[in-house]
Amino acid sequence: MTKIGIILGSTRPGRNGEAVARWVHEVAARRADAEFEIVDLLDYELPVLDEPYPASLGNYTRPHTGPWAEKIASLDGFVIVTPEYNRSVPGALKNAIDYLYAEWNNKAVGFVSYGSVGGTRAVEHLRGIAGELQLADVRSQVALSLFTDFENFSTFKPADIQHATLTTTLDQVVAWAKALEPLRAA
Repeated sequence: MTKIGIILGSTRPGRNGEAVARWVHEVAARRADAEFEIVDLLDYELPVLDEPYPASLGNYTRPHTGPWAEKIASLDGFVIVTPEYNRSVPGALKNAIDYLYAEWNNKAVGFVSYGSVGGTRAVEHLRGIAGELQLADVRSQVALSLFTDFENFSTFKPADIQHATLTTTLDQVVAWAKALEPLRAA
């Protein structure tokens, strides 16, 4: 069965991303075409990148890198839930991505973002990063506005249209994850 990780890309106290990731998981769990799980960066306690060798060498030496590498390697695709901080990606998310290389290769990725302009600028940065990691990013994206999809900027209440957009994003991530399976097996 295809396995998709829903990466919770914020570690900030009081983060909105936790409610968003739970919503993504609730919608995804109703599907029969893949297994979905939330992968919370807080569970991995990754310090600022401290591996002495480039991730592309796969020579991980720090004890905290192993569990993170194993988790990402075990998945066939990802939905990254990310806020937009200062027109870009949260530092914790970028740091976690940078720890690994081969574990990301030949997998699909979709994005659910949130912020004052829907987190779209963070996703544009993530799309460039995905290309470097040989991740196939899907076209559909859920862009949640702090003004219309959150009450008082903190209580998550997605507009009805967001459910359809999420379904399309999940359809694309699962389809691409399955299509890339022969490359992962090689």
